[in-house]
Formats: sequence, C-alpha cells, structure tokens
Amino acid sequence: MIPDNFSQLDVTVVGGGLAGMAASIHLAREGLRVLCIEADPQETDPVGESLDWSAPGLLEAFDLSMDRLIRDGIATYKRHVILKLRSGAQQDYTPGKWLAEPPFNVELRTIHVDRTLLNRALLEVFLAAGVKLLRDKVVTAKQDRRRIIAVETEGGLEIQSRWYIDASGSAASLFPRLFGLPAFEYGPRKIAMWDYFAVSESIEGTTLNADCEGSHYMSWVWQIPISPNTLSVGYVATGATIKQKRRKGMKSPEIFAEQLQSYSGLRNLLQSPHQISPRTTSFVCKVHAKTSGPNWLVIGESAAMVDPMTSNGVTAALRHAEEASRLIVRSRNREQLPWLSRTLYARRVMDMANFFNDGIEKAIYDWPIRNRIGPLAAGDVYTIPAWSINNIYSRVQPDGVITTFLFTFVLSRLRASLSLFHWFCKRTQPAGAAS
Repeated sequence: MIPDNFSQLDVTVVGGGLAGMAASIHLAREGLRVLCIEADPQETDPVGESLDWSAPGLLEAFDLSMDRLIRDGIATYKRHVILKLRSGAQQDYTPGKWLAEPPFNVELRTIHVDRTLLNRALLEVFLAAGVKLLRDKVVTAKQDRRRIIAVETEGGLEIQSRWYIDASGSAASLFPRLFGLPAFEYGPRKIAMWDYFAVSESIEGTTLNADCEGSHYMSWVWQIPISPNTLSVGYVATGATIKQKRRKGMKSPEIFAEQLQSYSGLRNLLQSPHQISPRTTSFVCKVHAKTSGPNWLVIGESAAMVDPMTSNGVTAALRHAEEASRLIVRSRNREQLPWLSRTLYARRVMDMANFFNDGIEKAIYDWPIRNRIGPLAAGDVYTIPAWSINNIYSRVQPDGVITTFLFTFVLSRLRASLSLFHWFCKRTQPAGAAS
C-alpha cells in the first residue's frame, strides 16, 4: 500500500544519516519530490568528529560554513594532527603555509565537529528544503532484474518512486546486500569505544595516540576537542583484542580506562568526576563495487566504510551525496540513469575508498613499513599522498570519462607502489621480526 502523501515521488532516499540528508537536500533544492525514510532521524551516537581538509567546503553547500559552525558552538578549529607514540616520540602533521598561496590557494584550516549538533543543524536545512520524512525502516525492495520498483518498510508500507538512493549505512548496506554486490574488505573487524570528558582547555588539533612500536597490528586512542571544553576520547582495536580482554573478565569501562592509563597525556582524565561509560560500535572497512543501477545509487557508508583514522568518512558521505544527486538531476527526464555516467560514479566511489583503506592498512596498521622506516616516517608515507589526493579531487572534481580515468589511474599507481614497498619491507625484515 502506498500512502497518498507519499505518492508521485521522484526520489526515495533510504537512510537519514549525514549522506542521506545531504542527498535529500540537493535533490529537493532542484525541485524533485523527495522522501527520506529513517527510523531514527537523530542518529544516536554518530561518529566522525575529526574532519579532513576537504569537508568544510562541502558543508558550505548547506549554508554551514566553517565560521558559522565555530560561532554556533558546533565545531572547533583543527589546524593539525599530532601522532604520539607510547615511547613519547611524536610528529605534528600540518599543511605547509605555501599551499595557502597562489596558485594553490588551499584553505589550511579544517574543523572538529560535535556530530550530534552538526546532524541537528543539517536536519533543520533538510526540513526547510521540503523533504518528506518517514520514520520507518526499509527492510527490502521489490526488483525487476537490476531495477528497483518499490521499497518495503518494517511498518508494512510499500513506497514507489522513479529513483532510489541507498544511504542505509554500513551495517545495513541494503542495496549491496539485495543485489549481491562485490565487496573488498580491509583489515580485521575492529571495535571502537569512546566517551566525552569536560576539560578546562584544548588544543586546536586532533591527537592520535598509537600503540605501533613493534611487530604487531596497531591499536590507537583518539583525542578530539569537539568544543573548547569537551574532549572526545576513543579507543580502536581489533575485535580479537577486545574479545581476549573480555575473556579475562574485563568490561568495556575497564578496557577503556586501561587505555587511558597507558598514555601519560590521558591519565588525568581518570581523576575527573565523570563516570566512564563508553559507547561501543564494531565495524569492518568494506568497499562495494558496482554501486549503481538503472534507477538506483548507493552512497555513504552503505557504499564504502572508510577507516575512521583516515578522517575521510564525512567527506566521502558528502561527496557521494553531491555526485549521486547531480546524476539523478541530469537524468530527471530519462527512463534510467545513463550506463556510462553511473558506472563512472561507482568507479570513483570504489577507487577512492580502496585508496584510503589500503593505504592506512599497509602504511600504518600493519607492521612491515612501520618497522622498516619507523612509525613517524610511516605516517608521512600515508598522510602526504592521502592529503594530496583529497585536495586534487576537490579541485578537479572528476566527472567525465577522461578525468575519472586519469584520477583512478593515479590512484591505482599509488596503491601499487605502496603494495610493492610493503612487500619489500616485509621480505627484508630480520628473522623473527614478526610476531
């Protein structure tokens, strides 16, 4: 059954997180009739608080400029990233000032955000754009070969429209699951647990405390000042590591407190009156291929779950939303999305996510490159290409055949070079270096 107020739709967006709201706004502003289906519009405990240098420009499309977000207490400045090791060694990754000068003119500032407040601000823009919101959960879709003809909700509704966007998130990945899309996984399943602490002052940067000295898979703790007096602190480790600790009888607060105790800069947080009660989530960095069809596209974490250490999740979600919406708007008078355009979209989504996930796994999480050149130098091996690619993508905005081909060619060559270096470092390690 299709409710009368949801008839004659142009686009159905499945999922109302960051990517889903962004796509809905873009489409509604172009005059399309959009329905967004989301069971929890507030998105409980969203993550992705440290943004890369490309994200602020994408947020400006929703009248959420960096200055406004700072002024409204939604964000703080992020001028650099500090990598700290257990030994006390550290490296400060700051964009060179020359990049702010002609002909580059790169904005050297970015931000940390309170994701709950950012989502609320975006929700206001979303509602003002005239998007219809249905509080329900899509459980499946009716298909005719590769075409979607309707989605069905947990509440028993059947919704039809001309176009469909899957922004259901990494846990659901509705369309990839329905169509059995190919997927690439990077690294083991990981667990993230995090909490918020009141602080008297904070620095204008993200701090990453890494346990990466030695021949083992890295774990790390983030420090992100989401407001001048609120610090987000999170611990990321493999599921196997957390499972081993739980077998010893440790509960999440104890596991989390143990990590704070391990780093000198975090021990003082244990003295605060705040009762530690960390939020917890698990994830696998997975990238889907072929994330487009005759009348549907996949965006955000439903298309590609990028490791949180890359700080690329918010940027990817907003980019996917912008590009998918533009493709639908261009095709509004067609029977289906052009094969070439939708294929190029899927290729860009896949190759960018593969680049970030593969890079962080080989250069940072895994041990061979770290052991060969040192953890701080390994950080440069990942950070310099990743930051450069993000900046180039923002400037070039590959869309057509030539720009997409050239961009994905560069990505493939960078990945091949890193793989070769990883192989060399692993083969030339001293006997017994790996554990």
